[in-house]
Amino acid sequence: MKPHHPVKQHVKHTQQQKMKKGKDGALNWWNLSLIGIGSVIGAGFFLGTGLSIHTAGPAVLIGYLFGGITSYLVFMALSEMTVHDPQPGSFRTYAKKAFGPLFGFMSGWMYWVAGLLIMSSEITALSIFTQFWFPHVPLWVFSIIYSLLGIGIILLGASNFGRIESMFGVIKLSTLVIFILFGLAVLLGLIPKSLSIHSAASTASIIPFFANGWLGLWASLIFVLFSFGGIAVMGVAATELKNKSDITKAGNMMLLVLLAIYVSSIFLAMKLVNWKDINESESPFVTALTSFRIPYLDSIFNIIIISAAFSTMVGALFSITNVLVSLAEDGDAPSKFTARNQKGVPLASLLLSAAGLAALILVSYFLPHQVYEYLVTSAGVMLILNWVMILSSQIKNRTHYENKASFLMFGYPFTSYLGIAMIVLTISGGLLHKNQRIGLLISVMMVAIIFAGYGVKHLYSSHQKTSRS
Repeated sequence: MKPHHPVKQHVKHTQQQKMKKGKDGALNWWNLSLIGIGSVIGAGFFLGTGLSIHTAGPAVLIGYLFGGITSYLVFMALSEMTVHDPQPGSFRTYAKKAFGPLFGFMSGWMYWVAGLLIMSSEITALSIFTQFWFPHVPLWVFSIIYSLLGIGIILLGASNFGRIESMFGVIKLSTLVIFILFGLAVLLGLIPKSLSIHSAASTASIIPFFANGWLGLWASLIFVLFSFGGIAVMGVAATELKNKSDITKAGNMMLLVLLAIYVSSIFLAMKLVNWKDINESESPFVTALTSFRIPYLDSIFNIIIISAAFSTMVGALFSITNVLVSLAEDGDAPSKFTARNQKGVPLASLLLSAAGLAALILVSYFLPHQVYEYLVTSAGVMLILNWVMILSSQIKNRTHYENKASFLMFGYPFTSYLGIAMIVLTISGGLLHKNQRIGLLISVMMVAIIFAGYGVKHLYSSHQKTSRS
């Protein structure tokens, strides 16, 4: 591996020292809340909700309360470490500090694989949304189109990327708010029920509440937590707060807004159309709107959802491309992945990410009906395994800064262990569902491959040292 460039190391060290001193903070607490909300809301919710409802029935509302609390605990743990020990590699660096280089390597590559699976699930969701108008066109055709568009945007450079993502974050939030207002208008009689095909929809549509039993709710949790997958971005961004003591305020606001939007929009979707008519092949919100005889309403909403999901897909591609660069800079990936062109785009890293995406598109060609559920399950498991690593690292690293801390996670150590227990409960629920078991198997295989990769890297490094001596 090529040694780190001394100038780059100096810049990183300077930035880290500034973060530790609380300088360069440009975010208010409400800015941080918006970043968290925008990062979390994506196709994992717009389409993945259909999987959750199909698996759990109306009881999925409890599942989203569970998911909100779990993700909040992870955010607080990551924020605590980030504020007191800001690191360029974020949770990957904390895992390395807590448990050694193996766990740093595993955490980074698990995040890259999870990001790749998330990106693939977003592209699959985009293709499913587009099939709303072109039902006979195969998923892989749309997948290729959206992939090329996403790669093209990344190749333009990152100068306006943050501004574009902020704009799409507002679109995502506005979309759900508009749906909630529409649903409330229907329930309050402001929009005639006669316009709906299901004009008799009432509280009976969510009774019995535990239609698929407790086991159905348990099995749905992996899909639910996947909907909160972007929460780590908010934890990392906490270093940019002007006032570090505002972390709790930002986290509370993020949790309340997400839970209010998620729970109310799902509840209203099940009030506008019977939950049994909701399936994984269409957004439940579009399904609900399709039941109303209002011209183009469902198509307009579908276009907005596609825009929101596309932004999440591009964000995932941008993220995993730069994660690979970070891995290479720390010696956990070949040094060639650090190279950037004149626009600052890491072409080698982007090429590998695109190759992984192409492989998953090929899978969707052979498994067009099950691929989204497989991807969501696998991505969800890989993602929340990193959540376990975040919470475990916080428990281990806390002794280094506990006595001089200005911000500490409340309820420690109970809340940290509670978060781990909730994640283990979620993963174990995946064993109850056939398609989820396949996704779990894929995740286990990925973790095994990453572990083997560390062994190869270690042997190579040892061989290099022996050769030099």
